[in-house]
Amino acid sequence: MTARLVRLALPLLLVTLAIAKDKDKKKSVLSEDILRAQTVRVVIDQDAGEPLDQPRANATARENVEKALMDWGRFRLVMDGQESDLVITVRTGNGQTARPTVKGGPIDQRPGIAESTDSSIRIGGQRGQPTMGDPSPYPQNQGPRISNEVGPSDDIFAVYRGTIADPLDAPPVWRFIRKDCLRPTGSQVPAVEEFRKAITEAEKPKVPKTP
Repeated sequence: MTARLVRLALPLLLVTLAIAKDKDKKKSVLSEDILRAQTVRVVIDQDAGEPLDQPRANATARENVEKALMDWGRFRLVMDGQESDLVITVRTGNGQTARPTVKGGPIDQRPGIAESTDSSIRIGGQRGQPTMGDPSPYPQNQGPRISNEVGPSDDIFAVYRGTIADPLDAPPVWRFIRKDCLRPTGSQVPAVEEFRKAITEAEKPKVPKTP
């Protein structure tokens, strides 16, 4: 099956995955290359459109995650289109498996970024939503289009290796699905906090089993 067919089948697969909700955290221990990662990109899931009633839902979720990662300080955020050790995708849900969305055109563009925390600032720019795994840098039709999107009812935060070809065509190395997990709760974003806990757990010294 080609990567393009896989992406077309992904929304239906995500409906099934969403049933697991927050139980769908990857249980396997994060590997050494993930623990050594230093750079990360945050992108909107390639198959996600923006809900008509919340046209910046995914873009806001991306900004929430980027700010939380900056506060954490473990990774250095890089601009879309640059190489990174990890790629994080975000996709918001609205409690429904089908909803009208708009995709493409200005709604998917991020012409400038100026994010800051108490200790750092990030400034940059990018035109269009990146499409890793697609043979062209950007979709041929960048005009806005409306569709009835079938997808997860809950938010999804997924982590991929960024050092391989077409990283989003490979399975995620860690994933978290839960309602509003991309929305800040106080000063924290739940999905980022769960990823931090997973890394902390993976870095704990392993106690040898007694025979």
